[in-house]
Amino acid sequence: MQVQLRDEVTHVAFGEALGLALKGHGRVYLEGDLGAGKTTLTRGVLRAYGYQGAVKSPTYTLVEPYELVEQRIYHLDLYRLSDPEELEFIGGRDVLADDALCLIEWPSRGEGWLPAADLRIELSVAGQGRRALLTAGSTFGESVVEALAKQADNMQQEHGVTQWI
Repeated sequence: MQVQLRDEVTHVAFGEALGLALKGHGRVYLEGDLGAGKTTLTRGVLRAYGYQGAVKSPTYTLVEPYELVEQRIYHLDLYRLSDPEELEFIGGRDVLADDALCLIEWPSRGEGWLPAADLRIELSVAGQGRRALLTAGSTFGESVVEALAKQADNMQQEHGVTQWI
């Protein structure tokens, strides 16, 4: 599935829809160049669970945990990882074994150590907006994509998501 997002407001709204479709668990790989909107999408996902605080990329901490009322969400940024084995030293095995939602930026840096993604989202700059290409990696990921497809008309009317393919 491909989604065209015209601006930051639309980008965050799509993240909220994604968060609802994920139902608080799963492993989501967020890919794209610097500035493509991986953290902006994460902000939208967190808003789906009621989080209203600032969301920053955990580039230096590698993992930012969000302990919400009914959800545990981990935002990982592996950009600075020099070796996938470093995930072991930061408690990656515990984080990824948890029945939580894990949003992982730069997953290629953890290749060979990370478990497979339920959903892979590749973000790219497209004019003034962004393009998100979603690829399911599991049965659960397929159900998330299906749930988002059912929300397509609502997203177009309410938030200006300009194209679902």
